[in-house]
Amino acid sequence: MILTGADIVIECLMEQGVDTVFGYPGGSILNIYDSLYKYSDKIRHVLTAHEQGAAHAADGYARSTGKVGVVFATSGPGATNLVTGIATAYMDSIPMVAITCNVATSILGKDSFQEIDIVGVTMPVTKHNFLVKDANDIAPTIRKAFEIAASGRPGPVLIDITKDATGNTGDYEKIIPERVEHYVIDSPASDFAKTIELIEKAERPLIYAGGGIIAANASAELQKFQSLMDAPITLSVMGLGGFPASHEAFTGMIGMHGTKTTSLAVKDCDLLIAIGARFSDRVTCDTSSFAKNAKIIHIDADRAEIDKNIKATQSIVGNANAVLCELNKQLKQQNHSGWMQQIKKWKAEYPLIHSTGETFTPQCVLETLYDYTKGDAIVSTDVGQHQMWTAQFYSIEKPRHFLSSGGLGTMGFGLGAAIGAQIANPDATVINVTGDGCFHMNMQELSTAAKEELPIIEVIMNNNVLGMVRQWQRLFYEKRFSNTTLNKKTNYDMVAEGLGAKAFTVTNKEELAQAIQEALKTRCQPTVINCIIHEDQTVLPMVPTGHSIEEPILEINID
Repeated sequence: MILTGADIVIECLMEQGVDTVFGYPGGSILNIYDSLYKYSDKIRHVLTAHEQGAAHAADGYARSTGKVGVVFATSGPGATNLVTGIATAYMDSIPMVAITCNVATSILGKDSFQEIDIVGVTMPVTKHNFLVKDANDIAPTIRKAFEIAASGRPGPVLIDITKDATGNTGDYEKIIPERVEHYVIDSPASDFAKTIELIEKAERPLIYAGGGIIAANASAELQKFQSLMDAPITLSVMGLGGFPASHEAFTGMIGMHGTKTTSLAVKDCDLLIAIGARFSDRVTCDTSSFAKNAKIIHIDADRAEIDKNIKATQSIVGNANAVLCELNKQLKQQNHSGWMQQIKKWKAEYPLIHSTGETFTPQCVLETLYDYTKGDAIVSTDVGQHQMWTAQFYSIEKPRHFLSSGGLGTMGFGLGAAIGAQIANPDATVINVTGDGCFHMNMQELSTAAKEELPIIEVIMNNNVLGMVRQWQRLFYEKRFSNTTLNKKTNYDMVAEGLGAKAFTVTNKEELAQAIQEALKTRCQPTVINCIIHEDQTVLPMVPTGHSIEEPILEINID
């Protein structure tokens, strides 16, 4: 069948089961948008206010479903505006395909209008990328891109297609894609035997699970493994939801803002089992002192992560679901009742701090949200104090219910991600928790949510400062609060209403409860709840950069 390159693009997306694309049109990609017009009954296109918002929406769609997210952008600034969103997905191993279009082949490399070498620009932040100049190469390239994005350790792939390739004709034959094989183990049986031996000798094991659990859909196998291990378990930010936060074995989050119980467990464990986690600096803090009394088992789909940050005693390379399934078959029931009692004692002795003297705290906001949503919302966040408070105080029970930029730490991520998640999960309650600084980064996407009639609840922790940076300035810069007090003249209610959202500004729990109830009743319009909190609310515990995870700060004097 002879089709234009643009039609081949859309046909290949339908082959892959794509039902939604996020993007923004422009001159170089017009042929694809013209084709999309013809296929509009088969593929939904969501026009965002900015290409970065489109990339974050494709990311949120992928995080909340496990499917590959798709984003379109034109050449030049359209393509470069995707870069932060692509890098965000890359750092967190999120499957995404970004399709951009460049100038015609005949004028490539001539500094043509809106020409950019987006393949060169994105090479460090994609799993792979392609430049396509021939319509006949479009179909095999798209098929390969989806396979790469979804297989192994997932990640974003970029395809840049010249405008003439989308306008010229090529041969197309529909091919139903083969199922991407995720159930892969790349280690010999002897590695499993050595792992089981280490487990059976351990007296104080600790399980540390990360985003690989979510990516591999391994939550059920992780729960079986924990039960067989009779061991405490901690999660990274990316792993939240991979194990129920309400479970008695859960010690809380690990790392710079993890719980004191987890810090003590890392210090005293004699075996640390890391699954689908990369030992980032925000987890280990000081690598030289991290779990120094423990042997370490590292299970990961990416061989390059083994021994990269922390030296492993034993490793298994493979998909977390596949590896855990095999371990669960081989492992006999373990018993560590004394160790579990110690964990229970620490949890009672070192609970998370709920208040720093104010009555309307971030913790109060999050716990009220949890109560009224019954903990069943998909929650996205931006980056900063509110992100850590949400991780700590909105207990995530299910996988793919917590969407946050863990690796890149992208301010402005949350609203776009919430849009993608709400479109992918139309019946779900979707909440984005943001700060007033982050809100200003991408607040224009409220217009997208309003246009698409999405009932997203945008909760702003409004403290008039860049809270996390201010917290660091207080602790490490002798209270020199340089450019972290915002003092913006923004009328949040008017902005929200002007962009098509309902708006509430609240200063106490009673007002918040009323706003949440109103928001939950609204099913065809976003709601902004502007929560006024004190500027010196802090995130605790906190381990200073370079210090041992064993030494978290539990109290800060804000006088």
